Amino acid sequence: QVQLVESGGGTVQAGGSLRLSCAASLPSFTTNAIGWFRQAPGQEREFVAGIRGSGTGAEKKYADSVKGRFTIYRDNGKDTVDLQMNSLKSEDTAVYYCNNVRYGLWTPFGSWGQGTQVIVSP
Repeated sequence: QVQLVESGGGTVQAGGSLRLSCAASLPSFTTNAIGWFRQAPGQEREFVAGIRGSGTGAEKKYADSVKGRFTIYRDNGKDTVDLQMNSLKSEDTAVYYCNNVRYGLWTPFGSWGQGTQVIVSP
């Protein structure tokens, strides 16, 4: 089973940027549909962004709360799925996870990793 590992979290001031990376334990997972999710304290895990395919033909989907601020993309050189987060807000504070997703539904399947913590200070 492919293990997905998240990295890149940290603490940033509101308005700042972070880039998260999702890497797999096996090569060439970049053809899979992958999604980023987040879970804030006391809240359920929610979908943030997803990608299927790569390059200019990739299909992408975003939660309304992050549209225009977050960008999901594949870095084929690193074999990762990255989430560029700009104009961060305090409400973006959460643990962020990546997982395989069912294309079209964008619902996760497979086990969850440890996640990476993002803290946005006012």
